[in-house]
Amino acid sequence: MAKPKIYEGGCLCGNIRFVATGPALKPHTCSCRQCQQHSGSLTQMWVEFSQNQVEWTGPGGAPAKWRSSEWSSRAFCPVCGSTIGAIDDKPTLAIAVGTFDSPNRQELAPLSHSYVSKRPKWWGICDPRDASSAH
Repeated sequence: MAKPKIYEGGCLCGNIRFVATGPALKPHTCSCRQCQQHSGSLTQMWVEFSQNQVEWTGPGGAPAKWRSSEWSSRAFCPVCGSTIGAIDDKPTLAIAVGTFDSPNRQELAPLSHSYVSKRPKWWGICDPRDASSAH
């Protein structure tokens, strides 16, 4: 039997830490306005886990949450303010890829992009898997 993949990460100050046991599902980027405001970036990169796959291991326990929609809350560190992810009412937790200790793992590479229409018109989105778009 294959050993399950383990992903570790946390916030900027280390107050919020997590261990997620794979598989990492639906790696994607999103340019909706909520993702832009939550991340402070034009695009947020997410990967999903079932909530029972994630253990909060840092001294702060689980992240603080702010209710952002009828079905989801945004998660963040109450000490340093770092974005951690989104916790849905259904058992899905989307973790921001930038919070992982090793964000360069191939299985975290985005496979799709949500809300492309919400990105600034001057900003082009390149598919990272397309070698011809590399600079």
